[in-house]
Amino acid sequence: MARKLFGTDGVRGKANTQPMTVDLAMQLGCALAHFVQNGGHRHKIVIGKDTRLSCYMLEQALAAGMMSMGVDVAFLGPLPTPGIANITTSMRADAGAVISASHNRFDDNGIKFFSRDGFKLPDETEEKIEQWLEQDYARCQRPSGAHIGRAVRWEDARGRYIVSLKNTFPRELTLEGMKLVVDCANGAAYRVTPEVLEELGAQVVRLNVSPNGVNINSNCGALYPQKLQEAVVQEGANLGIALDGDADRLVLVDEKGRLVDGDAIMAVCAREWSLQKNLHAQTLVATVMSNIGLEQALATFGAKVVRTQVGDRYVVEHMRRCGLNMGGEQSGHIVFLDYAPTGDGTLAALQILAILCRQQKPLSELASFFQPSPQVLRNLEVSMRVDLKTLPEVQTKIQSVEAALGKEGRVFIRFSGTEPKVRVLVEGPDEAKVQEYADDIVHVLKKNLSKEGG
Repeated sequence: MARKLFGTDGVRGKANTQPMTVDLAMQLGCALAHFVQNGGHRHKIVIGKDTRLSCYMLEQALAAGMMSMGVDVAFLGPLPTPGIANITTSMRADAGAVISASHNRFDDNGIKFFSRDGFKLPDETEEKIEQWLEQDYARCQRPSGAHIGRAVRWEDARGRYIVSLKNTFPRELTLEGMKLVVDCANGAAYRVTPEVLEELGAQVVRLNVSPNGVNINSNCGALYPQKLQEAVVQEGANLGIALDGDADRLVLVDEKGRLVDGDAIMAVCAREWSLQKNLHAQTLVATVMSNIGLEQALATFGAKVVRTQVGDRYVVEHMRRCGLNMGGEQSGHIVFLDYAPTGDGTLAALQILAILCRQQKPLSELASFFQPSPQVLRNLEVSMRVDLKTLPEVQTKIQSVEAALGKEGRVFIRFSGTEPKVRVLVEGPDEAKVQEYADDIVHVLKKNLSKEGG
């Protein structure tokens, strides 16, 4: 059964329109509660959210569905997605629910679930949830009386998560003497990340830490790091840290104001872990979107890259299946399974900062061995999703570009799993040509798929 509601990162859409409505939120709450019940004891699910206006509306609907099935609910308030995974496991909850649309605009929202071990639900479980909603939801038996679920609010969730993050930073190291600029995207980490860094000794310059429900990801954070780059140079900072709305992804800015993406972060961390004999099987897990320069960089110290389809959940699944402990995405989802079951932007920043402290070198120097090939990524808004193989004009253009690039480059096109967009990646040795090829492909796709052309 193909999933209809769930994408690569839960259910997502424009808040208060199909499918992201209070009705669906309540149904999803019922479904998750149904699937976690496995005995006669009282069950418990934790719910966290980011700072979007619509989170309050969806939070209540989601909780109502869970409680109507006899499951207790604990509200965590605004907390990064990885923090919710952390609390799910540390507090022995039966599952965790996150209300967030991650890097999307404020008027979007989403719902995703964690199992009791803190990992995202696999595709098969999400398919079962959809099937249950279609076939059994309307006639399911609900409890009454004292068996209805209760709700509480855990006020110390943020503090618990902060302690957990600090425990991933080596005890013999300190951030004293370091000046860091942190852009929290007016999102879920607006208090957590600055507090962690300050408690470890850093001087923190805070950017975008005043969420108002509608300014999350608004020209700030990991997707819009330009102001952070300027601030790092103006402040004479050692490093800039940019998170997205739910703080599961990270991009950095070095002391010279240059952007350091997820590929470069993984390269630096993989080299350090390899030197420390901590990189399992000398292997890093990345996705098909990562730059070919990542393989070349890791080869310099005898490590390799294996690739999965796009989505940090697929990176994690491969890591677990093969006993590997580091992986991630170019976009900044970095996963260290030794410390956490999901991508965590703050945790990844702490790993980089530990390397800076140990090596006593600036990030620009540490990352210099990673030399990415010219790569262009274009995003085109679309009105429909179709099999691209059914579009002859598109296929002809792709094949002509691939022929021109030969073995020195590649073309990769996919529909986003979280937004109504098609993503076009072109990589090759000549930057001008790569730009030209990407523009040509986007032009043809626009004629066939976009809202303007479709």
